[in-house]
Amino acid sequence: MELTVHEVATLCRVTERTVYRWVKASAIPAYRIGDQYRFNRAELLAWAARNRIGMPAEALAEEPADSAPLPLVSDALALGGIHYRVGGATKNEVLRAAGQIMHVPDDIDRATLVRMLMAREALATTAVGNGIAIPHARNPIVLRVPRTLVALCFLEKGVDFGALDGKPVHSLLVLIAKTVREHLHVLSRLAFMLHDPALLESLRRQEAREALLRQIAHLEQQVQHTVAPAHKLPAHKTAPRGSAQPATPFKQTPARVAC
Repeated sequence: MELTVHEVATLCRVTERTVYRWVKASAIPAYRIGDQYRFNRAELLAWAARNRIGMPAEALAEEPADSAPLPLVSDALALGGIHYRVGGATKNEVLRAAGQIMHVPDDIDRATLVRMLMAREALATTAVGNGIAIPHARNPIVLRVPRTLVALCFLEKGVDFGALDGKPVHSLLVLIAKTVREHLHVLSRLAFMLHDPALLESLRRQEAREALLRQIAHLEQQVQHTVAPAHKLPAHKTAPRGSAQPATPFKQTPARVAC
């Protein structure tokens, strides 16, 4: 949940002018979107606690969980687009290039998007190994996209992202989510699918858009079929001993992806 200057002033029981003064002094965590400022609910609550600023906790309560269907990775990728020969010799250069070419709504400030990607990358690498990184914003909902999107960017040459396996990154999967729930859902699905050797080879070879979208859609169906059987058993029961287990199409150990 993001808050405006007016809402923060109301919650902190100060004037909007005071909030602007805090922002100017970098005394409060804020994000600039165009000519406006936005504040992350969780960060604001933590900041208020550290600075002993009284605030009605009920006013910052979490919104009810969204019951809307979660997005498909293949649909998010179709929205964000697949891009080839993305230039840059450093992490920041390729993130800047990706932020300029990926498909985003017209009202998204690309400079803000790039700054958020860089800020997240500065905290810890988003590289997950095998030449792949999943750049994303630390606070996914600040950008306010109408639908979650993923942009696949094939780099012109490998770039060092500080991956644990030491391999340079050749493919970026840039994630911009509509909600935190969708952000975590897509991250987990990407981490799972990126253990498929065939998909890794397709990314290494920079296959054509249509082939990649079909392959990811097929993998996503396999993931759903693999996960579904576990939900059919009641919580207080377990599968009978010796019963057949559903075959898994590929190794299920998820890649570690920092949020």
